[in-house]
Amino acid sequence: MDKYSTLSDLSDSSFRRLTGVKRTIFEKMLFVYTEVLQKSYKRQGRPSKLSNADKILMMLEYNREYRTYFHIGQSYGLAEGNVYKCIKQVEELLIQSGQFSLPKRSSLLEKSVEYEVLIIDVTETKIERPKKTKGIL
Repeated sequence: MDKYSTLSDLSDSSFRRLTGVKRTIFEKMLFVYTEVLQKSYKRQGRPSKLSNADKILMMLEYNREYRTYFHIGQSYGLAEGNVYKCIKQVEELLIQSGQFSLPKRSSLLEKSVEYEVLIIDVTETKIERPKKTKGIL
């Protein structure tokens, strides 16, 4: 059974809390993803265990929750490598469609950030103390 089909009972606000996107955006992602797959990819080999909706849901879970590929694979019944390939494929196809975009790494690094730094010297210094002697009356 699809994991996405179990989410149909959720309200729109709960769906957004879970995935990080509105249901309408999710459906638009699903439409764009299936269109790109039908146009460019030829079906070869074994059919996928997951539906297109589950692949997008997996990608959103990874980006939203920062779960490891191993944990996501356990949730969906896939190996780590297959989870990685699936998530990368979905991200690349959605970005290539031009309707969805993520900020590029270079644009994130180019932002000018001013830091204010305060340096405090906390090195230990030895304090000379009088020596204890036994013969003091």
